[in-house]
Amino acid sequence: MIFTNPMERTRFLRFAVVGAIGAIVDFGTFNILVQITSIRAVWISMISFAAAVTSNFLWNRYWTYPDSRSKAVSKQIAQFLIVSVIGLAIRTPLFAWLENLSIQIFSNILPEDFFLSSTFLGHNISLAIAVGVVMLWNFFANRFWTYNDVE
Repeated sequence: MIFTNPMERTRFLRFAVVGAIGAIVDFGTFNILVQITSIRAVWISMISFAAAVTSNFLWNRYWTYPDSRSKAVSKQIAQFLIVSVIGLAIRTPLFAWLENLSIQIFSNILPEDFFLSSTFLGHNISLAIAVGVVMLWNFFANRFWTYNDVE
């Protein structure tokens, strides 16, 4: 479907751009909050996820799926939030598991004077992997449920 239908390819590419914007919001919020608070990284990842979801809904509603208007915006928000909460349920344990593992790996392989800390790299690599996994879930779930009113 995505590869054979030009409109679906365009939607997927727009969804990917929106995802990139969301990732910037997510990583930016995450890294700022990690630096200025003492909240555990796993909790901060949930806060940054919420910021990204808000950005993603707005961009997807008005740019990726502008032809999706047969549903009330309140229904689309509810559906998008349900998909996002499921995504969060996938992302949070994955991030928590990867965080400890990747920090430990980077601690063992990086020289002590490396310009990025093993914690910084571990957090961001873990978040990147979790974001990638959840992006696939979000695209397909939103395309076939939240925005299923487009041709």
